[in-house]
Amino acid sequence: MAPEMSRPGGRTARVRAAVLAAAGDALIELGLPGLDLAGLARRAGVGKTTVYRRWGTVAAVLEDLVSDMVETSAPRADTGDLDDDLLANAGLVRSTLTDPRQGRLLTALICAAVDDAGTARALRRFYDARTAVWEPCVTDAVARGDLPADTDAAAVVRAVSAPLYHQLLTRGEQPGVADARRAALVAAAAARAGAFAAPVSAGARRTS
Repeated sequence: MAPEMSRPGGRTARVRAAVLAAAGDALIELGLPGLDLAGLARRAGVGKTTVYRRWGTVAAVLEDLVSDMVETSAPRADTGDLDDDLLANAGLVRSTLTDPRQGRLLTALICAAVDDAGTARALRRFYDARTAVWEPCVTDAVARGDLPADTDAAAVVRAVSAPLYHQLLTRGEQPGVADARRAALVAAAAARAGAFAAPVSAGARRTS
């Protein structure tokens, strides 16, 4: 697990930004096996001792990199309309995946997560955090009566991004505007049809 870190300022912030940028570049170019702290220090132009003292392991650097991605992610849309909100979400996912650096970085992190449990945990936290940010788009629609009361908000949000990631990771094709629009509108239609009803627990089934 990454060490506890207070939010840095001044020189500390510049060092963190430089090391995390270097880590992202190295992960894209070399993959997880090519990363080491001394190499990251050289890339970042900072002292090796500083990097060892602050992070200690490559895994801690990658966890901090993912935390930074959460901190700097764009806010959710709040249009008051489910379709428009999900279209905005799909557009954001598409723009991230097609960004020359961010798309490659996310792909590299997903590959690294296959072999490294720490990276996998960090990436899961990233996606859980981003999903939670967008869940109010769905819960607000439930409150307006636009969706069934038992709609699983997280499942709807994941359904928007899933086909876009699938297209990139399994076909090597960057999702286009039409792909993003289709993903959002299909998720919205399925949600209205009750396809994302929250699962009923075993205990609830026994007492019903």
